Amino acid sequence: MKISRVFAIISFFLTLLLSVSWATANNSSREGFLECLESHSEPSNPISAVLYTPENSSYSAVLQSYIRNLRFNESTTRKPQLILTALQVSHIQAAIVCSKIHGLQMKIRSGGHDYEGVSYVSDVPFFILDMFNFRSVNVRIENETAWVQVGAILGEVYYRIAEKSNVHGFPAGVCPTVGVGGHFSGGGYGNMMRKYGLSVDNIIDAEIIDFNGRILDRASMGEDLFWAITGGGGSSFGVVLAYKIKLVRVPSTVTVFRVTRTYEENLTNIVYSYQQVVDKLPEEIFVRMILDVVNSSVRTGEKTNRATFSTLFLGDSEKLLSLMNETFPDLGLKQSDLTEMSWVESVLFWTNFPAGTPVNILLSRVHHVLTHLKRKSDYLKNPIPKQGLEFIFKRMIELESVILTFNPYGGRMAEIPQSEKPFPHRAGNLAKLQYATNWNENGVEAAEKYINLTRKLYAYMTPFVSKLPREAFLNYRDLDLGINHNGRNSYLEGAVYGIKYFKENFNRLVKIKTKVDPYNFFRNEQSIPVFPYRK
Repeated sequence: MKISRVFAIISFFLTLLLSVSWATANNSSREGFLECLESHSEPSNPISAVLYTPENSSYSAVLQSYIRNLRFNESTTRKPQLILTALQVSHIQAAIVCSKIHGLQMKIRSGGHDYEGVSYVSDVPFFILDMFNFRSVNVRIENETAWVQVGAILGEVYYRIAEKSNVHGFPAGVCPTVGVGGHFSGGGYGNMMRKYGLSVDNIIDAEIIDFNGRILDRASMGEDLFWAITGGGGSSFGVVLAYKIKLVRVPSTVTVFRVTRTYEENLTNIVYSYQQVVDKLPEEIFVRMILDVVNSSVRTGEKTNRATFSTLFLGDSEKLLSLMNETFPDLGLKQSDLTEMSWVESVLFWTNFPAGTPVNILLSRVHHVLTHLKRKSDYLKNPIPKQGLEFIFKRMIELESVILTFNPYGGRMAEIPQSEKPFPHRAGNLAKLQYATNWNENGVEAAEKYINLTRKLYAYMTPFVSKLPREAFLNYRDLDLGINHNGRNSYLEGAVYGIKYFKENFNRLVKIKTKVDPYNFFRNEQSIPVFPYRK
């Protein structure tokens, strides 16, 4: 037996023993917590019906139903002492009261797409407040608004809007199973951001339960807290219940295309040209570029670089073809590459559903591809020179598994001041970058291997991206940037990642946090800290 395998077996059993000890030591505190919940439960809405403990036969299914990253679905992953799938506001208020009394950390989960699992994993005893039952979407076309509860998924939002109108939409993400709560509160974006900005740029009201169990709307919470939960992450400040969004106008016909080019097809010049124009195109055009590595069709047995260009245009195909061939002729776009459809159908296109898929698939909460994954982010301020692109292409072939995505800025994103919302990445950015690695093997060794590949490409990109700070996107959560242990050094630890995510807006978020949650009740591994206490 290899030494590495022996160590792996020993490590597994030690982890198992520690998990058993951890569970046993906290069993009594869990029982006290359960009794507290029962005593604070309204008789008309008993909380027992929505509680799941490890002894419950449905516990594993409820836990796993919203785990979107299989890295955090291993047998050795620490599990919550209980899951509360709240149906009523009173359930949430009871959870806050009892969590304060018994010191059991609360993790708030809406859709589970957080890349580092901070809504359902912890190194300390914890429970999950799962918000998936808070999922209503109330669209009012007459005043172009909708109230959306945080447990709704984006697909439900898009479908309910399309039910009422074919000329309205909302600027949010392209993955329909993402939960509204984390996406909206963290500054989520989509393929209409160059026209309409981020989701948070189109939120006009909200409801939140604070540290004291009060239900607050925008008027009663005040503009500071409203500002904080529209881009600074809601789970640092309270339990957000719902957001009121302002719908945007879309044409009855939009145009999409997806074309690929490989290294043998003049890729270096195409990618270089893309960087020169993509943030300067009319704001109705969004062209995402994904770089990856595939088998070469020219050199048998070798790998090659590939770029995939996916586009949404808020207009017809004739105008798009003219604009693209005028501004980006190197791509060599043809009329046959373009497809016209409704805006809601374009959501299916961007999610890679086959043509003709019924739009009611957007109501499905089943995530069709579950995998182990790691994500990181960057911001590109200036075009990468051709020599730099050649360097990156070679490194990507060596790494093979890592994908690099460019999401273009410009348009409306360059017009909104960076202090308007906690999300500060506005003018001066050419594109937001995402590093993505997926794998199917279980276990720590596989995770370390692929995470390190992601980190290597991130390191190779250092000369070409933002500096001082090296900026990052909150909703591409990345614990490599720093972890907060929520102790005496909480503010200093928080500043390490907080300045990367929020730049000059970080201290304003800390000031608001200190005011509304002075005891740092709402916390996680990368939450907004409070200012250090001074006598």
